[in-house]
Amino acid sequence: MQISGAEIVVRCLQEEGVEFVFGYPGGAVLEIYDAIFKQSQFKHVLVRHEQAAVHAADAYSRSSDKVGVALVTSGPGATNAVTGIATAYMDSIPMVVLSGQVPTPAIGLDAFQEVDMVGITRPCVKHNFLVKDINELAETIKKAFYIAKTGRPGPVVVDIPKDVTQKLAEFHYPESVSIRSYVPVLRGHPGQIRKAVNLLLEAKRPYVYVGGGAVQGAAEQEVTELVRSLGLPCTNTLMGLGAYPGSDPQFLGMLGMHGTYEANMAMQNCDVLIAVGARFDDRVISVPSHFLSKPKKIVHIDVDPSSIAKRVKVDVPIVGDVKYVLRDMLDQLKESGKKPDPAALAAWWKQIEEWRAPNSLLYAPSNELIKPQYVVEKLYEITGGDAIITSDVGQHQMWAAQYYKFDRPKQWLNSGGLGTMGFGLPAAIGAQLANPDKAVACITGEGSIQMNIQELSTAKQYHTPVKVVSLNNRYLGMVRQWQEFFYGTRYSESYMDALPDFVKIAEAYGHVGFKIENPADVEPVLREAFSPALKERLVFLDFRTDQSENVFPMIGNGKGLDEMDLPPHMRKTDEPDAERDYGNLC
Repeated sequence: MQISGAEIVVRCLQEEGVEFVFGYPGGAVLEIYDAIFKQSQFKHVLVRHEQAAVHAADAYSRSSDKVGVALVTSGPGATNAVTGIATAYMDSIPMVVLSGQVPTPAIGLDAFQEVDMVGITRPCVKHNFLVKDINELAETIKKAFYIAKTGRPGPVVVDIPKDVTQKLAEFHYPESVSIRSYVPVLRGHPGQIRKAVNLLLEAKRPYVYVGGGAVQGAAEQEVTELVRSLGLPCTNTLMGLGAYPGSDPQFLGMLGMHGTYEANMAMQNCDVLIAVGARFDDRVISVPSHFLSKPKKIVHIDVDPSSIAKRVKVDVPIVGDVKYVLRDMLDQLKESGKKPDPAALAAWWKQIEEWRAPNSLLYAPSNELIKPQYVVEKLYEITGGDAIITSDVGQHQMWAAQYYKFDRPKQWLNSGGLGTMGFGLPAAIGAQLANPDKAVACITGEGSIQMNIQELSTAKQYHTPVKVVSLNNRYLGMVRQWQEFFYGTRYSESYMDALPDFVKIAEAYGHVGFKIENPADVEPVLREAFSPALKERLVFLDFRTDQSENVFPMIGNGKGLDEMDLPPHMRKTDEPDAERDYGNLC
């Protein structure tokens, strides 16, 4: 029996076990939407902007073990989706984006709502396809899902002309696909793993550096066993948070531009570094030459060979799935029966504890102004550290990463690589649909939330009771912080003048809103928001926070990991930065 191309698309999604499709209809995909209407095996989620569709699909994937799916129309629908696609690409998130295209005969003729989706997205996808033959449609979608979720994951775009969705063909969905030019490596080379084990056993100052690849590779158990069995210090990148428990004493905190003092100092001064699914990016090690100025041996484990030695020269490269490589490492360590020199390791821990002692995340409390750090700490306490946290981008993102101790993977969802404002709210919706029994909170700012605030409507329609925690300091906070530090306090276009009443906006969309201005009200209002009475409601919490608060530690441009700008209590009195004015910016 022959069916239409649109019906083939729907059948393919059903075969893949898709639960939700996030999208927005338009002319080029109306055949697909008609086919969706006729089935009930998966649900479509109507967002209010195509960027939000991709962010929601992205977070659905990040917070589950499934591939997210988004569906957009041609032209502006496709271009609106690009930011979301690039966000997923930078963070290696498995996703399939189906985009409509003008009919095949009209391609290249500047037809209404025509854009070259394949050309536009080529730099920011793992792969993309333009399907011109209906007989190749099912196999192409199968390939898209396979490519998206294997190797180093990433988004795959399938661009489908309207006439392909209208034509008829028999439906055959392959059980598997084989792509000659694409064969991801799972197992690491045994000889390289042996070299890594020997380096680790000989280390005097070992350190385990874990990135987002460990989260995507579901290697949290192997990471934890390696760190705990050998008594090693461990750090996570922004994207790796949760791959090792954030509340564990062996965890030194996040490293990098806004990492803890102890995490960064250990990174700079270790003698053997085990890098697991991380890429040594600029926000983590800053300047490679400075990072390598202290001699160290580096073991780099990654499923993507192009990521290894991309920014720093490594001594033992291991290409393979991080989960399998770490298992093999653990097996070799058990067989050897050896451990690193205990005396040297004890001395290393003593040094680390000296770095840790001043508490680089300490901040000055206030009875008059709400400190944003305090809000995150109370959120952690009230949710028992078990909530799924999404964030937007800026100071609030860093405070969330610093003060919410993530003990498990897929709990922390943020735009790390691209730094996309507007990610938080649609991401929270996608995460809530993937995890209906979990508490989901979106930590945002008054700038970021307005980029996709229309998704409050989506949340209402699909009953996603997320809690929006807005740390509202009336500034584009991170921009303002940089302007204070590096641009002579010239606050060029960073002050948010004419902000709306967020409580009224939340209520207008049918939700609950609170405005909190007194520090004494922070905990009671948070408890009310997460109480059984409001469990099924979206709650918008507008916290009016201290405008002058900055994120510390901080590494400025061109500075090394051991050249952090530290909080006031850790500065020497003769340091010029100690004279910086932290008064009210208004």
